[in-house]
Amino acid sequence: MENNQLPKHVGLIMDGNRRWAKSKMLPIKLGHKQGAETLKKIVRYANKIGIEHLTVYAFSTENWQRSEEEVNALMNLLQNYLDDFTKEADTENIVIRVLGDVTKLSEELQRGIASSVERTKKNTGIIFNIALNYGGRAEMIKAVKEISEEVKNGKQKIEQITEETISNHLYTKGQPDPDLIVRTSGEKRLSGFLMWQSTYSEILVFDKYWPDFSEKDLDEAIEIYKARKRNLGK
Repeated sequence: MENNQLPKHVGLIMDGNRRWAKSKMLPIKLGHKQGAETLKKIVRYANKIGIEHLTVYAFSTENWQRSEEEVNALMNLLQNYLDDFTKEADTENIVIRVLGDVTKLSEELQRGIASSVERTKKNTGIIFNIALNYGGRAEMIKAVKEISEEVKNGKQKIEQITEETISNHLYTKGQPDPDLIVRTSGEKRLSGFLMWQSTYSEILVFDKYWPDFSEKDLDEAIEIYKARKRNLGK
């Protein structure tokens, strides 16, 4: 694919793992496992075609409400995914970052995250953001608390707070806002994904479940994005 007019930052809401598994009469954990394999494939392809930033919604702050069995299976899968994919990411020049409150995760998973981030931080390819224990409202609360603390300590004046001030207190600090957000499984909502950052994002919905999403689908999403006229409020 030509690099002309490629979105610099793509967000993926990977929805439908459970429904994919149920449609095939398989255990839910196998749906998540297949979804993880699809993600590896899409990250590599996005890096290959020149996308600079890819952010995926892996586990939201609301996902803790799922059954203990499913949450534990997801956490184990995430741990294994990080362990396996970090080796590949390092050889393929991919940078891994994690967005979200990782302090709520197990110590083992926190160590795995820290290791993946540290090992790939000097790579110069795609920045692969994994939104893990992430919620848009929780992110905004974090930013408000941090800015309030700066005002309290005299490091920030209220009248000088700008959009840039807020952006600099988000997990995506230093990265461009997503140009394109793709959601699978046909659901037409953001579910708290990058709420501040998605103000002018183009949004596309695919009816297929995430495990069936392919490189061809990403190509199609990019072509639709390139054909849209983006006025950005002007």
